[in-house]
Amino acid sequence: MIDGSLFTPPTHAFALMPSPIKIENRFTKTALHQSPFAALGVTTRDDRRRIVELAEEKSLELDHDVCHKARSDLTNPRSRLSVEIAWLPGVSPRKASQLIDRLSHDPMTIREESGLPTLAHLNLLAAVFEFINGEHDANDLAGFIMQTAYLAEELSPEEVLRDINEDRAVSGFPEVRALDQIEVELTERKRFYRIAIKDALDRLPPMMLVEVMTETVDGVTSGGDDHAPGLIDDLVDSYEVETQGILQKEAENIHKLITTVRDRANSGETVVKPYVDKLDSIARNWDKIAQPIQLSAKARGIVHKPSRELAYEVHSLAIDLFNKHDMIAHSQRLTRLIQELFSEVPEIADRAEEDADALADIFQQRQTAAAHKDEWAREITYHAEIGVMFKDTLSISPEGVSWKGRSYPLDSITRVRWGGVSHSVNGIPAGTTYTIAFGDQHSEAVVELKKQVIYSTFIDKLWRAVCVRLLTGMLKVLKDGHDLHFGDALLHDDGITLVKRKFLGANEKVRCSWGQVHVWSADGSFCIGDKDNKKVNAGISYIHGANTHILEEAIRMSFKKPGLHRLSELLH
Repeated sequence: MIDGSLFTPPTHAFALMPSPIKIENRFTKTALHQSPFAALGVTTRDDRRRIVELAEEKSLELDHDVCHKARSDLTNPRSRLSVEIAWLPGVSPRKASQLIDRLSHDPMTIREESGLPTLAHLNLLAAVFEFINGEHDANDLAGFIMQTAYLAEELSPEEVLRDINEDRAVSGFPEVRALDQIEVELTERKRFYRIAIKDALDRLPPMMLVEVMTETVDGVTSGGDDHAPGLIDDLVDSYEVETQGILQKEAENIHKLITTVRDRANSGETVVKPYVDKLDSIARNWDKIAQPIQLSAKARGIVHKPSRELAYEVHSLAIDLFNKHDMIAHSQRLTRLIQELFSEVPEIADRAEEDADALADIFQQRQTAAAHKDEWAREITYHAEIGVMFKDTLSISPEGVSWKGRSYPLDSITRVRWGGVSHSVNGIPAGTTYTIAFGDQHSEAVVELKKQVIYSTFIDKLWRAVCVRLLTGMLKVLKDGHDLHFGDALLHDDGITLVKRKFLGANEKVRCSWGQVHVWSADGSFCIGDKDNKKVNAGISYIHGANTHILEEAIRMSFKKPGLHRLSELLH
């Protein structure tokens, strides 16, 4: 027995994520504010002497160790490069001061800046991310992340090297000669941007985080069709690591549900439905969290293995529910679920589409068959009251044929016969008595009536309900190599054995092919004879011979197919 609590989606998407933190105006010390340039009030064009001077002045206000480290970082050529790249290279001192002031008082307007050097712009945007909290609009935040990611793709080591050396030419510090030094620093800088965005996301409510990640990845990859900027790929990789635990837990719940559905499938669709409902709910929750990873994997041309494995599990269940338990509705529902949730996994999406088409065809065929069955039921259903004083009911329906309270299921009927006998008195017609008989291997019901309209209508219904099946069954018996007796005649698949009648001596049996015989009706009998020998024939009573009408229909149908050698060919 599986505990139902296992199937309740968690309140928060990520167990490892902290609760949302509301960021207030007190949060003004961004990474840029803590830069040695900002701490000491130094510009990128100040020389060593000016830096030392400002550091001594600031030590009266700030912690001495902070000032000492800031001075050291700015005056040491090796450490200075990291500080410069983390600052606003290529921006004039006055403009830099204005931007830092705006960052403190109206950070979101920084995003509207244009004309800034790429690196400086990115450093400012990274600082803006430090102000993001759960009150931010998800769509706008996704756009902000995309803006930052695209901008990071435009970073040029040559441009950064030029901007830094222009400032150093003024400040008197030695120029940077090696471009690879810039490239190493920019790699570290991109890692910083990823962390800044990730920290901002971690301050969001969990499901808002998922929404922002999904919209971001979906936007930059055009639904998984285009490559994403490197910053987004790195962000998704980090997201995947942090969501691994919750995805595994939800996947385990889905596996348990699948096992439960398999175990209880024999109990019927009603019993299975609540578990399929829970499976649907948890799978959707799982996919909502996994969606950014799936989109990213598709854009990179790789497969997200957990998605593929889970999709195959659900797919296998859908196939089994149909093949083993004929639960087409549940199978279709699970197939649609796979199509919806795992469309980013190409091999799964293609297979699910094929399954959906096949199931739709089967469903349509069943609907058509059901419609035909309903139509057939209406066509064969009939009942009539027979008798003058004491009436009995003759009826036929999909449940069977009934006369005088005794019923024969349609499939149980193995023999039918009918016919009419006209009466006359002194040559004057005195009406016709009609006989209808039907029965199984053990008994037979015989109906006699006077009304021709009831007789004709009932025979028409009986033919559709029973005789078509008897005709098909007779042809199959012949095809299997068996012979059937009809009065004096012996029916074969490839012909019929008739009787050659002699005035003196014993009658002789003559086997004729279907091309040798002809048929006619006379004196209430179905007659079969040799075309070339009138003495070779057989007459089978309609009213007294079981299934004579079935035999007649088969032979007359064969005559309509020139070149037919066997009656069983009518089955094709």
